[in-house]
Amino acid sequence: MTADTAFFQSFDVTTTPAQGVSNVAALRAQMKTQGLDGFIVPHEDEHQNEYLPDANERLAWVSGFTGSAGAAIIFMDRAVLFADGRYTLQSREQTDPSVFSVEDFHAGSLTDAVATARSGSVIGYDPRLLSPEHVGRLEAAARGAGVTLKAVSPNPIDLAWGAARPAQPMAKIVPQPLDYAGKASADKRAEIAKTLKSHGITAALITAPSSLAWLFNIRGGDVIRSPLPLGQTILKNDGSAELFIEPAKISEGLLEWLGNEVSVKGPDEVEASLQAFKGQSVLIDGQLSSAYWMQAIRDAGATPIAADDPCLLPRACKNAVEIAGTKAAHIRDGALLSTFLYWVATEAQEKPFSEIEIAQKLESIRRSASDLKDLSFDTISGFGPHGALPHYKVNVQSDIKTGQGNLLLVDSGAQFMDGTTDVTRTIAIGEPSAEHRRMFTLVLKGHIALATVKFPAGTVGTQLDAFARQFLWAEGFDYDHGTGHGVGVYLGVHEGPQRISKALNKYALQPGMIVSNEPGYYKSGDYGIRIENLQFVTEPSVPEGGERPMLGFENLTWAPIDRNLIEVAMLSEAERLYMDLYHARVLELVGPLVSPEVRAWLQEACAPL
Repeated sequence: MTADTAFFQSFDVTTTPAQGVSNVAALRAQMKTQGLDGFIVPHEDEHQNEYLPDANERLAWVSGFTGSAGAAIIFMDRAVLFADGRYTLQSREQTDPSVFSVEDFHAGSLTDAVATARSGSVIGYDPRLLSPEHVGRLEAAARGAGVTLKAVSPNPIDLAWGAARPAQPMAKIVPQPLDYAGKASADKRAEIAKTLKSHGITAALITAPSSLAWLFNIRGGDVIRSPLPLGQTILKNDGSAELFIEPAKISEGLLEWLGNEVSVKGPDEVEASLQAFKGQSVLIDGQLSSAYWMQAIRDAGATPIAADDPCLLPRACKNAVEIAGTKAAHIRDGALLSTFLYWVATEAQEKPFSEIEIAQKLESIRRSASDLKDLSFDTISGFGPHGALPHYKVNVQSDIKTGQGNLLLVDSGAQFMDGTTDVTRTIAIGEPSAEHRRMFTLVLKGHIALATVKFPAGTVGTQLDAFARQFLWAEGFDYDHGTGHGVGVYLGVHEGPQRISKALNKYALQPGMIVSNEPGYYKSGDYGIRIENLQFVTEPSVPEGGERPMLGFENLTWAPIDRNLIEVAMLSEAERLYMDLYHARVLELVGPLVSPEVRAWLQEACAPL
């Protein structure tokens, strides 16, 4: 197979290290005209997106680095790129060391850079790209260092990029039918408005694309791999709203779908609309919105109230219709994934295939489903040493072929109108080693522990993270990514606020929340292992013989786990029973949806241990 425009995923190399030389020089010229000694470049855009439209890939433009987590600070005499640990190798390969030094990215990276800048220097930032909380931390660091932090407009990168910068996306916004949404927009708005009113808040300025999509039961196409519309809304405490979107995005029937209580305006009218709230309070999320909008509320004479986006928790706690829809989507996707795994277990065992060919094979199988809307993220197809890079993204330059005696890691997902999937399977190519089996089984034991855990109301993901790591820890191993992230329903594959990781998280897990369960192990330069299913939090119930109600998880993902990699002797009786029951359920749900030859293989792949 070769690259084809029919595929969603491209494997082209879109940046080069050399562009950092010319683009940093062009940026510095613009910085000089704005009186700046330094300029902060976050990865996020005006909507705090993780995945960006091409027009908003400012960090990639200036540095060549295309990872989804990082930042840079450009001074007149030096430049520093901060890259998340997942992208350590990639960040060094994609940047020119004569221009950029590369350092580890963490929450305080930019703050530390400002705090250690030369006293008297002026460091600029685009207030549309940083949250109010982040700007507050930067301002404190600047004061301590004798540095001036200056909000600038226009963004000097946009000026340097000039006419070559891609146009902003203008994808049509369409209704998300009630059969999938499960709750009318008017009902959602009324409930949130009631909460606003009870706290004495007049309105909320909401800028997160996922919140707009959920609140108004709409979907768009402005963000790659996620059906998100870019815009803003002002939701008033009487349930009415103003929705600010580009007129070109309005599809036929959209205004009727939104109804009379929602007025649609252009994105350049937000500031004018805020004037109506002079002397009143307007809620804004201090983490998910931008400092620009916080200041716009103040400039309008209103009082900004920094609090969570009011859609955050209601969106995370899926209703019964959404849960039923995502269950159905996962079963259909499980059949597609099982068909792919059959191919890996047969044809891909007999001759080598490239990582790109493997990713394209999986996408071609998924595209056979008429209801597929998109991938939920670009497929991670990593063989051997590339599997040891947790967020490896194959391209035409990095592509390698499979070979006997090592592991293939494939992390992939799909977007359907009734659900978003995300699943990782690790498969042996040829005969796995005893080490492969041992490490895979340690990861599997942690996966089972997190799938079967019971916990009381009020438990946060941080408290559950060790369940998935305990068996690795006991043997002296660990992995450097989170264990679980939230997932939307035909929305983003990474959704908050819930998370299962070592990092502290203040949001308790609640019924209806979807999280991934994805422990792993990565041996640098050799192989990687990850086992990922999605699961959702169930309603509390008292376990048999118990006294107190407990929440738990119900599995969503149904696809076989490679039995050739399981060291059965390392599993407890309860763990073996779990695997047998899981595989029996895979066969029951997925078996009827696949071809006879895949079903025959599935019976073997799902046989009791």
